[in-house]
This record gives sequence, structure tokens and C-alpha cells, in this order.
Amino acid sequence: MASASSSSPGLRASSTGGISRNRYLDLALPYVPRILHLLDQNPYSPSYGSFDRSFWHYRTMDFPCGMSQEMVLLLALVYKNEFENNPFHGLARIRELSEAAIRFMLKSSHPDGTCDDYFPFERAMGALVFSLYASTESYLTLGMKDDEIASFFLRRVRHLERENETGRLGNHQALAALAAYNTYLITGDERAREVADQRQALTLSWQHPEEGWIQEYEGADPGYHTCSIDFLAKLRRKMLDHGESDDALLEGLLKAVDFSWNFIHPDGSYGGEYGSRNTFHFYPHGFELLAPLSEKAGQIADAFLEGSGKGKRYHNDDDRMTAHYAYNFLQAWEDRIPQRPPPLSESRRKGETIWLRDSGLIVSRNGREWEEKGGIHLVCNLHKGGVLKAFDARGPIASDTGLIGELKDGTVIVSHLVQEDNLITREMEGEDELRWVVDGVMCKRRSNQMSVLKNLLLRVWCFLIGRFNANLTRSLVQKIAITGKPKTRYRFQREIEILPDRIRVTDRLDPDIPFKRLSIGSDATSIYVANSLTYQESRLCPWQHADWKNLPVENGKKTWTREYFRGSGHSPYDS
Repeated sequence: MASASSSSPGLRASSTGGISRNRYLDLALPYVPRILHLLDQNPYSPSYGSFDRSFWHYRTMDFPCGMSQEMVLLLALVYKNEFENNPFHGLARIRELSEAAIRFMLKSSHPDGTCDDYFPFERAMGALVFSLYASTESYLTLGMKDDEIASFFLRRVRHLERENETGRLGNHQALAALAAYNTYLITGDERAREVADQRQALTLSWQHPEEGWIQEYEGADPGYHTCSIDFLAKLRRKMLDHGESDDALLEGLLKAVDFSWNFIHPDGSYGGEYGSRNTFHFYPHGFELLAPLSEKAGQIADAFLEGSGKGKRYHNDDDRMTAHYAYNFLQAWEDRIPQRPPPLSESRRKGETIWLRDSGLIVSRNGREWEEKGGIHLVCNLHKGGVLKAFDARGPIASDTGLIGELKDGTVIVSHLVQEDNLITREMEGEDELRWVVDGVMCKRRSNQMSVLKNLLLRVWCFLIGRFNANLTRSLVQKIAITGKPKTRYRFQREIEILPDRIRVTDRLDPDIPFKRLSIGSDATSIYVANSLTYQESRLCPWQHADWKNLPVENGKKTWTREYFRGSGHSPYDS
């Protein structure tokens, strides 16, 4: 086993004195009735075992969402484990429904084992690997023995062996490795083992060698980063259980934890719109698995768990995504060790500003975040035009997701899209003051709502062309909804000053931009990410609106200046 990195000086173990691991159960178990509500439970129904209620009940969809079958793992875990206050333990009906959900995957998948997520013949890798991991883990948890199901798992892995998706999504590759390894454990198939090795190596090759983040499309997304940590930590545990070496994997995981540690906020919330994919994702199980080796991993898990009891965690609870973290909470409960590291506040007593240059992220703490006033924890992404969020131990101080405005012709333009060609400069003003300036171009905000005609054309495309080349369709959709960013001729400049007890932000714009209205969003985003725009407390921060005509002109630029601190009027509670 590899030795721990600098993130793990050793567990200076101390009791947390009050954070019970049963809080994970309190988070997870209420989701079980919700999951059962989504499930077709009628053995005489042709969709028996489907979790896609819009398909089997409302009948508003013409195919079942393959991602939905991930929900089976929550049922398998509550059936198998005698959790406190778990009324579902050992119920024959729960096991029956779990097995039915796995078997529905055979029925609803394409002949090559692939499945669809958002449109027909998509053959979505994300839906494939999420549901494959959940079903193989459920199969192992329930102790199932079924050759037909095992052969189906192998068909899915054979597809992973032949095909990959467009775009760099590290969490998908990490989960593909984990799902393939589970299939190897079930079948003993060495080719499945090789696929696991290949996808693990690919994931680690996308990790920044110094900063530790794993790529998600155009950069670092701390939210999805926790998914990658979770999947790789699970894989490492399984490898160790089977006597395999984990040196490279552990080294990458500890670097990844070091990166994540910067984005657990002092109130216990995590992530946000400063990430490349705008997510608040937080999967705790990976951190619990690594807590014996990394003090920071334990601190991250503890801060999340404490914050969750105060309403600080994110909620991703629509019918499509609600299972993502529910079963993860149960897994975290199982692997939480009783001895814990010192609390986060002890490790952050000293102020520090870190510039993770290649990710574009700035993290600045003044060491006073746990005081009544004057503390501030800032995260800012310069590659996204200076999108920033600020917190203290009480909660969000401000959320500023950049400029968004409507021109007189109705075009909406924004400054918050990832642009690696933003011109970034840094200046030092005294010992306690830092300043960054971002110069960039405003981009058009695309609003691609579905219509009857668009839906019809998409279905025709998928039926005639897309069925033969799923990646072509996916790449076109990505360019339209995710990576495409039509630039305008209008430039912006954002200056971010880090002062001892506050953040000062100044935006400068050309006076000739024909704005009808101009705002600063607290949660504005402009790319499609299924797991973004979820609930988290910072989304309650108020939007700010400018009087464009009357903004002062300084050195030939319209200028808009704000200061963010506890009491500045930008928190949900002091506005």
C-alpha cells in the first residue's frame, strides 16, 4: 500500500463529540418511500421494475430513462442491512422489487446492452455506467446468482471495451472502471478486469498533476470531483480486498482530496457555480473510505455531516436524480470510523490565499470564518469571468455569478462562461491585499427550450441517422447546449480585490453596449448540466440589478462596484 501524501499527516484522532454517523441514516432512509413511489411494482405490467414514472405511469415519455434504474441500489442496501429505524430490512417484497428492477434493465436496453437517457438511440455512457454500477453492486449485495443477468452485465462491459463517449467527463470514466470491476467480480471475466484498468488509467491521466482536479468538460468542477473520488475510492477498496496493489490510485486520490478540501465551506456546504459544470454535488462515501489515511478527507466528511444538520447541504431531489446520493449516504454510514480528525476550524485558523492557476480558481480564507463578523471564505473562478461565492460559518455571505444583461434587441449576454483565453493579471497591494483583474468577452446566452417541432426533428434524426452514430448526435447536442458559446464584440473587465475583512468587486463595461437591463446573478448559469440548478442555501442570495443609464463613467468605462462582507446585504438573511 502506498504511503499517504502531505494531506495525511496521520489521524490525530479525536472524538467529534456529537456528530453521530446515524445522521447519514436520517438523510437516506426518508428517500426509500420516494423511490418505491417511482417504481412500477406490478408483476403483470410490461414495465415491471421500471423507476421511470414518466414512462410507465404518466406515459409522457416514449422510452424509459436508463439512468433511473440506478435507484435499485438504495432498495438492495435497505433490504440487506439492519440500519437503525429501517423498516425495510429483510422484507421479501423489497428483495423481489430489487431483482425486478435489475431484470427490467435487460428488457429496456438495446441488444448491445446500452441504454438511453434523454433521447432514443442515445446509448448514453453516463446512464449505462451509473445503472451498471448500481445493478452490479445490488447483485453482489443480494447474493444473486443468475447467468442471464451476468451475461447482460458483460454485454455492457463489452460496449465499454469498444466505445467511449465524446467530451472529457472524469466522473463517468471513474464509474466505468468501478462498474467493470464489479462485473469482473461477478463473472471472473479478465476482459472486464482489463476495461476497469483502462478506464482507471484514463481517469488518472485526466487529473492535473499538481492541482489534483480531474477534468469535467472545460475544467475543474469541485462537485463532480467528489463523484470521481467516491468511485475511485470504492474501486480501491475492492482492489485491496482482492489483494491488488493500489499505489498509483491512492496517490491520485490523496491529491484529489487535497483539491476538494478547499471547497468545503466553513458552514459545511460545498461547491457551486464556480465549478466548470456549476454543481453542488457532494458524495461523502469516498471521503469516509479515505478518512483513515487522510486527515483532510475526514474533515471534509465531518464538515458536511455537521452542516447537513443545519440545512446547508444541497438537494437534488427531482424524479430523475434523487437516488444519486441517497444510497451513498448509506454506504458512508457503513464505512465511517469512530475516531475523527480535529475539526476544520482548527486547520484554518491562519489566513491563506491560493491561486490554482490552471483551474482558474482562487481560494482565500482570512482565518476568521468562525467569528461572528469579519470572517470570509472566498472561492472565485477567473476562467469563468470572476464568478465568486463567499461564506463564513453561519452560511453564505454573497453569491456573484457574473454579469448577465439583455440588449435592446432581446439578446441576453453573459460573462460567466468558461473562457481560457480571458486575460488575467494579479497585483499585490500591501501585505493583506490582493487584486486580480479579468478581461474577457461577453457571450450570448443560448436558451434552447424544446418545442413540438424540435422534438419531432430530433426523433426523426435519431431514428434515421442517430441510431447508427450515437456519438455524432451527442457531440452536436454538446456543442449546442454545453460547450458552444457564441462571442459578442462587447468586452468586460472584472476587478476582484481581497481585503482583510471583505471582497470588493468592480465591473467595467463599454458605455456603448445597448443594454436594456443589467444584473449580477446569484445563481445564473448558461450551459446545460443535468445536476446543476439544484437547491442549496446560497441560491437564496439576492440578485443585484444596475441602473445602466446612471452608472458612473470612469476612465471611459461604465463602472459598477460592490463590497461583500457579513452584513453587506448580499446574504439571504441580511438583505
